Amino acid sequence: MATAFVAACGRITVTEPPATPTDFPGLTGRLNAAGIEVRDWVSGDAGCADPDLVPAVIRFSASGIDQATPVTMRLFVFRNRPAFERHRAAVGPCASAWVTDAETYEEVQQSPYVLAGQGPWAPGFEAALRQVLEIAAGTGG
Repeated sequence: MATAFVAACGRITVTEPPATPTDFPGLTGRLNAAGIEVRDWVSGDAGCADPDLVPAVIRFSASGIDQATPVTMRLFVFRNRPAFERHRAAVGPCASAWVTDAETYEEVQQSPYVLAGQGPWAPGFEAALRQVLEIAAGTGG
């Protein structure tokens, strides 16, 4: 039957399935390969009591490249783009519970991820974070 289909259509075009977002273990591997060390990760620590954010967050410390002092970061990983769109605006207000200096708060949004932390982050470190998240996000869920 497949032969008849090929003969009738002339040719079959095969496309790669869309890239799916990288899970946290894969993301830490990408970060490590980029020169960023991820340590001390804890799942479910949003730093605030927002019940919609708690299941989506992983708190960890990271350093590397030009960021010598480890920084505490929270990575919010939403199930898909619609969940990202619904919840991303809640990350900043949640962060106000744990940020010590609002002027240097840092946040990177790349569906389905929101990465937040107290800054300032070193420029090379931040650039690498942004690049890794962009690649790891695939099509954004």
